[in-house]
Amino acid sequence: MARKILIADDEVHIRILMEKALEDLIEELDIELLTASDGDKALTLIRQETPQIVFLDIMMPNSDGFTDCQAVSQDPALRNTTIILLTAKGEESDHIRGAACGARYYLTKPFDPDHVLALARKLLTSE
Repeated sequence: MARKILIADDEVHIRILMEKALEDLIEELDIELLTASDGDKALTLIRQETPQIVFLDIMMPNSDGFTDCQAVSQDPALRNTTIILLTAKGEESDHIRGAACGARYYLTKPFDPDHVLALARKLLTSE
């Protein structure tokens, strides 16, 4: 069964860039890439698909990334899901809030696609 990575961002070009950055993992590590365009869809997919990694934007329609992150971190069934906040919000207070809601990593946009790939590969191969 393929492991899963969810890319949740309301900006289509970010989702496409992330898919391109992570596409090597599809065959290399048998990864399935999932996408969501808003916070409600992201949380629904997380609960249905239990991805190993979620790249989660903070500023999205319907439910923000902080709220979704908090919901995931409080759900025992999702304890093996790693949340990586990927956002334009780079203030120290946002980093602190991200850690408080359960995010394991906090990356700011613009991001380095090679860094995203390396981080995902590291997380998936150290399980």
